[in-house]
Amino acid sequence: MAKGENIKVDLKLLRNIGIIAHIDAGKTTTTESLLFYTGTTHKKGDINDGNTTTDWMVQERERGITITSAAITCFWDLNNVKYRINIIDTPGHVDFTAEVERSLRVLDGAVVIFDGKMGVEPQSETVWRQADKYHVPRFCFINKLNLIGGDFYMSLASIKERLSSSAVAVHLPIGKEYELKGVVDLLSQKAYTYKTFEDQELVEEEIPENMKDLVTEHRSELVEKIVEFDDALMEKYLNGEMPTVDELKQALRKGVVAGKVFPVSGGDSRSPVARKILDTVVEYLPSPLDIPPAEGELPQTGEKIKVNPTDEEPFTGLVFKIMNDPHVGNLAFFRVYSGVLNKGTYVVNSTKGTKERVGRLLLMHANHREEIEFVRTGDIAAVVGLKDSTTGDTLCDEKRKILLENIVFPDPVVSMAIEPKTKADREKMGMALGNLIKEDPTLKVSTNQETGETIISGMGELHLEIIIDRMVREFGVETNTGSPQVAYKETVREAAEREGKFIKQSGGKGQYGHCVLVVEPQEPGKGFEFVNGIKGGAIPKEYIPSIQKGVVEAMQSGVVAGYPVVDIKVTLKDGSFHEVDSSDIAFQIAGKMAFTDAMKSAKPCLLEPYMNIEIIVPEKYVGDINGFVSSKRGSIEGTEMKNNLSVIKGRAPLAELFGLAKEVRAITSGRGSPTIFFSHYDRVPMSVEEKIKGTTNVS
Repeated sequence: MAKGENIKVDLKLLRNIGIIAHIDAGKTTTTESLLFYTGTTHKKGDINDGNTTTDWMVQERERGITITSAAITCFWDLNNVKYRINIIDTPGHVDFTAEVERSLRVLDGAVVIFDGKMGVEPQSETVWRQADKYHVPRFCFINKLNLIGGDFYMSLASIKERLSSSAVAVHLPIGKEYELKGVVDLLSQKAYTYKTFEDQELVEEEIPENMKDLVTEHRSELVEKIVEFDDALMEKYLNGEMPTVDELKQALRKGVVAGKVFPVSGGDSRSPVARKILDTVVEYLPSPLDIPPAEGELPQTGEKIKVNPTDEEPFTGLVFKIMNDPHVGNLAFFRVYSGVLNKGTYVVNSTKGTKERVGRLLLMHANHREEIEFVRTGDIAAVVGLKDSTTGDTLCDEKRKILLENIVFPDPVVSMAIEPKTKADREKMGMALGNLIKEDPTLKVSTNQETGETIISGMGELHLEIIIDRMVREFGVETNTGSPQVAYKETVREAAEREGKFIKQSGGKGQYGHCVLVVEPQEPGKGFEFVNGIKGGAIPKEYIPSIQKGVVEAMQSGVVAGYPVVDIKVTLKDGSFHEVDSSDIAFQIAGKMAFTDAMKSAKPCLLEPYMNIEIIVPEKYVGDINGFVSSKRGSIEGTEMKNNLSVIKGRAPLAELFGLAKEVRAITSGRGSPTIFFSHYDRVPMSVEEKIKGTTNVS
């Protein structure tokens, strides 16, 4: 591609896909293979050698894990048709789940990778639910079948049982473990084999004799699933006539795009079978034309409007990621939903209500970039020069100001106090944290009002560890850190009504604000709701937002131990005002006073994050691990066998789980492997709450 050129591809030949999975299932290795077989790279990178294309950060190469999502563009020829594929390789570790969330928000399809020794794992379920949330069609690939214990049929059964009964095999592996050598395509009823990893092509052969019965069984299941999506095919099939391969492929594509069926393949993604992954992606996953148009609303009226995927409509895009680059500043990654955007022009950030200049436009190849003159509908690119735009913001043409749905991220569950080591570090720390917050919507920074300490909050111990490491390497900021702390929250158990009255007379104009609030609990996860119940103008309308602002401010620091308040409903019931002395600030203070008093009387309590636990151990350690989980205020919810190992599932509060991996390794002589991921917030036991209160200054 020449500098500045953005090859125009018919939208129906464009695929925007993500690679998603549990950690260590082989996402990055799969991406390396896809890039190699499309000719994008000339050598497959290896995680162990630290030379993969999409894991370019120092921290990723040191740890052998993906931390940040990386975008890359490649092209694939199938039946003499050239497809363009934009791939986003996402992290598998639960601490970086926001990277998956924001990537899925702008993708049209996903390849879900599974470890063939383990089948469905905890983070497999998390990323599957995230894909469900954004209605992203999926293709499943069961990887690592070349390794001892790799089992395609066990893994397929776990996908059907734990994720979707609509999963169905489209390929069957030929051989297993070290004898693995290809796949059978169930629709074409042909075998595709290779002899070594160095093979560039797959060899088409007849189905092995010993697989014919298995192929017949799985093909029948596949055909029965496919004909459900086409009435004409169903009638044909019921009349005893077998649809053609082309008819079946068209109907399967229809079912996949609709999210009603999930094709499953398997093998070793490092091998030439990666070619079949690429074939499946372009044959069955949707183009931007196959999915419903994005929907937004007009900011002034709230009227819903569809954004049709065409270059002829005004430009509309969504920022899904900000990345700090030491050479060019902030890079804003965005997806184009309609229209064309040229470099050097202006766009409106309709989320912030500001105007932004588009400096340079870049096609991203992981951390390498290529300058282009413009982007079109369906493109995923990056822009240099945006000053105010952050993750989730809508960019649009002045001719049509529109707001697309924002991206909502989970709240942090772990906090840590940090302080600069030197005066020079103090000056740089604020800038470093400001840049990192822009990049990472799940990183929060606050100040402890009592101690003046800076507190960083994130999704887990590893998340905060990486943040501290990046501050040193990228910004040259050395810090001292405290131990990780749980991000507790507060709520109420009963309803209570209290008034807040703020009156100040000290010569000249006074201050007067008076309101009566009812505070009551909401169901868990419902958040905050403010209801204006004023009748008869007891308080003028212009002061209502001030009362709400006072309530929201008071909610930042609750009455039990000073933690944020969640899941409450606040109703403004009554109040009064003064013609001369009433003001916004007076009602804000009155709202704060009424809320704080009402909360104290509404049986306030602490909430703590509970985590789902999955610990894989040899059977002889099951009793020890069960006792260990119980000692952590946890509960065991079940145990299952997988490849001669026991998988113990349970739940426990995060406060008890710091250093979990180290403790499990000690109990199991290094043979246990734990995974934890967020479940929900629940009430802290009274005895524990008293201890927590004893460490704070909240009365």
